[in-house]
Amino acid sequence: MKVQESVFIQKKKPLLVKLLDRLLECYPYVSILAMDSKTRDFMVSKRNMRVGENVRGTSRGFVARVSDGKYYTEYSFNQVSEEILDKICNRIKELVESSNCVLPEGLKQQEYQVPLEETMTFTGSTEYELDPEEMGDDAILAHLNNIKEKGLAVSDQILDCQVACSYQKYTKLFLSKEKTMEQSVMWMSGALFFSAARGEEIKDYYMPYSTLGGAEMLAKMELDVRTCAEVTLELLKSAPMIPGEYDCVCTPDVTGMIVHEAFGHGVEMDMFVKKRALAEEYIGEYVASKLVTMHDGASAASEVATYFFDDEGTMAHDTIVIEEGILKQGISDLQSALVLQTQPTGNGRRESFRRKAYTRMTNTFFEGGSDTVEEMIASIDYGFLLENPRSGMEDPKNWGIQCMVNIAREIRDGKLTGKVFSPIVLTGYVPDLLKSISMMSKEVVLCGSGMCGKGYKEWVKVSDGGPYIKAKIRLG
Repeated sequence: MKVQESVFIQKKKPLLVKLLDRLLECYPYVSILAMDSKTRDFMVSKRNMRVGENVRGTSRGFVARVSDGKYYTEYSFNQVSEEILDKICNRIKELVESSNCVLPEGLKQQEYQVPLEETMTFTGSTEYELDPEEMGDDAILAHLNNIKEKGLAVSDQILDCQVACSYQKYTKLFLSKEKTMEQSVMWMSGALFFSAARGEEIKDYYMPYSTLGGAEMLAKMELDVRTCAEVTLELLKSAPMIPGEYDCVCTPDVTGMIVHEAFGHGVEMDMFVKKRALAEEYIGEYVASKLVTMHDGASAASEVATYFFDDEGTMAHDTIVIEEGILKQGISDLQSALVLQTQPTGNGRRESFRRKAYTRMTNTFFEGGSDTVEEMIASIDYGFLLENPRSGMEDPKNWGIQCMVNIAREIRDGKLTGKVFSPIVLTGYVPDLLKSISMMSKEVVLCGSGMCGKGYKEWVKVSDGGPYIKAKIRLG
């Protein structure tokens, strides 16, 4: 089934078209973005059960963007009616007229060309099997509670099994002189969180889930309960990592974290405009092994960061960022592309109608290779299989990377020994790490259970992943 369009936006559309026409009488470029988004969170644990609206992900509102030929001005609002159209137009006019004097003395505004647009009319919706909204809060909570009880029943050593999920359903309408575009999308994500104890020692483990769809994801979560519990108990026997550089095999989720942190934020081209990313200086050069081809794009995969067009009316792309080791291009929003005189890649995204559009990642991943996981493990004299990424950070200016991984399984003489190390800190210089990749599996997996911020804010949904990879990595 396809996600249905927002009734709210359909009711407001004629007024927004009228507002657009009135503003086009005054300005060479005008666009209006309407957003109607509903996000709901669910969680059950041994002692708690809760459900509620996600404030950050739930909103209804509009953004008008106008250009006077040099500068762009934006105005966000959440009310529109025939009676207040004059008020909205006058407020936008005031903002445009005052734009030349908002900066402190000595600073100069960036001038932008008016974008050239192709005439386009588009309507699209993603598909789902089971609508969580129709399923209802009580049924979802009951399902999560059943998963929780199964997890707790695995062992007396399990302290808690927390089961969480979220879904978002949104419609976006983009209007300009040449474009009328509408999309309706739904995604769902979730996670199992286990904690276990042996004496005073406590270890934890989680497994993430996501789908461009609906509550059909819950069935998959239920299938993995015992496996998650058993891995959590296995961690109670883990040893601390001995720091050093090792040959490692990374599972697709660890590969995804490396992709996201290593060449995700670093190729967001608004960072090029601000001279905050070293990648700008290496376009056309080898920055990774020849085995590495990296994609980013809302149309590059079917996951939670998939959409049909971005928040600036650019159709979704599949951008090849790295091709056979060579850094080909970055990803960009419309305004960064205007400054850099490049083509926008459909990565202009807003946290909500109240927020500015920034260049943001979408579905970011490495292509697969031709090796098997068994061949990778067999090729290692001594090293580790890395699983279960936790968090990461990067320095786009200097290409440093630091990530937390929960599990490292020891490999000796080409075989897993059964010994487990935890926790793990993965560090390195990005080109060195990526150039050391020597094997890649055929299988490619993406997941988007979390959110990504621009620095510490501006949260949007992303997914990342790739194949199993073999690389030389510094661990601590």
